[in-house]
Amino acid sequence: MKSKNIITVLVLLFFGFSVVSAQEQTKIPDGISIAFKAGNATELAKYMNSTVELLLLDKEDFYKKNVAESILRDFFGAQKIKDFNIRHQGARNEAQYAIGTLTTEKGYYRVYFLLKKIDGKQLIHQIRIETEDER
Repeated sequence: MKSKNIITVLVLLFFGFSVVSAQEQTKIPDGISIAFKAGNATELAKYMNSTVELLLLDKEDFYKKNVAESILRDFFGAQKIKDFNIRHQGARNEAQYAIGTLTTEKGYYRVYFLLKKIDGKQLIHQIRIETEDER
């Protein structure tokens, strides 16, 4: 009887640690959310790869990091950011993604970004910002 309880406890501990480990792997760096929430393109650029695919309303292209930062700075300045919340995040293979809502004085935007691991660091490879019509 005792050995069954010990085995049960060990199995539960193993699965508990596995779940925590999986959650840690899909955790988006806090600095990205903080940068979106503050509308701070300079801070956001710290998490970008050297080239970023940016899909922002009417702009869609691959941009060098400094150009993407400038485009986002203009967007954030024109929108007056009020809040940002990640609604969903996940991972697949070496990539992570998140979907969030950016609240501005002019409306709501759906934000999607994709990160890939480069030299041990998770870097943003794609940012998509679209108007959110459902509110």
